[in-house]
Amino acid sequence: MNNKTGTCIKLMIDYQLLHALSAVVTEGGFEKASKILFITQSAVSRRIHQLESTLGEPVLIRTQPPKPTALGKRLLNHLQQVLQLEVALSIRTFDESAPPDLPLTVKLAVNADSLATWLPDALALPKSDANSHGHFRFEIILEDQSIGLKRMKAGEVMVCICSTPEAVNGGLVSYLGALRYQVIASPAFVQRHNVTSSSQLANLPCLVFDENDKLQHQFLQQLNGSTPKYTHNLPSSEGFKQAMLAGLGYGLLPTLQLGTSIETGELVDLAPGYFIDTPLYWHYWQTESPQLKALRDYATQVAKNTLE
Repeated sequence: MNNKTGTCIKLMIDYQLLHALSAVVTEGGFEKASKILFITQSAVSRRIHQLESTLGEPVLIRTQPPKPTALGKRLLNHLQQVLQLEVALSIRTFDESAPPDLPLTVKLAVNADSLATWLPDALALPKSDANSHGHFRFEIILEDQSIGLKRMKAGEVMVCICSTPEAVNGGLVSYLGALRYQVIASPAFVQRHNVTSSSQLANLPCLVFDENDKLQHQFLQQLNGSTPKYTHNLPSSEGFKQAMLAGLGYGLLPTLQLGTSIETGELVDLAPGYFIDTPLYWHYWQTESPQLKALRDYATQVAKNTLE
């Protein structure tokens, strides 16, 4: 698609050029890419220039290390889809000398709380399944569950776990379950602010993951139509919990992340009986290979046994 005229241009892309792009991004530079491709650094550079000349726009941002442009990201995702189909068909059109057991790279967008709780187990296929369907190499991109699907729409990832139920064009979706959250603080926080009722919380320091995290806002809105007076942004699931333990603020934590913290008195449930269930969905492309289907099936089973 020509961005200026809006007319369609049919292009035949040499996949050697895409592999050069992938190598530069994955290895973090042209010199390292040349070593894994067994060609000279200047040859790698020529392939990138040829790709950009063919497409009429840049595919790399020449930073250190180089980063793909928006078009470059879509091309890399397209390459991964082609590679997984080749694996499914037991063919290798690019490099016949590559090891047959080379892991399939899976780019996955997911919210941080899933990564901090149930997802690692869901990605670790049992040995029997791994032997049958091959091994994976995961590239995880963290996005809030409310906006993660933008990565899928941009063609940057092969899988997206988010709270949006509608599939993107060319994609499908499977329901995983709900991640349950509770309103939590430390005893030190409760004592410092003399918290005797949840109605006081709107005026007290609140912890949020980032500007896209609206769970705390949702809680206060449901409680009494209020919003947090001020917040601390803590873009780390572990850092979020540690800040809560230190008494920096209150917030919503996944029940899965609490463990025995409430039973031991390490943390306090500020709204007993109240919780927010955030639904999660596994988004994937219609070109899903048997290997990715096996991964999705296993992850869905783990989620079923773990989530609400």
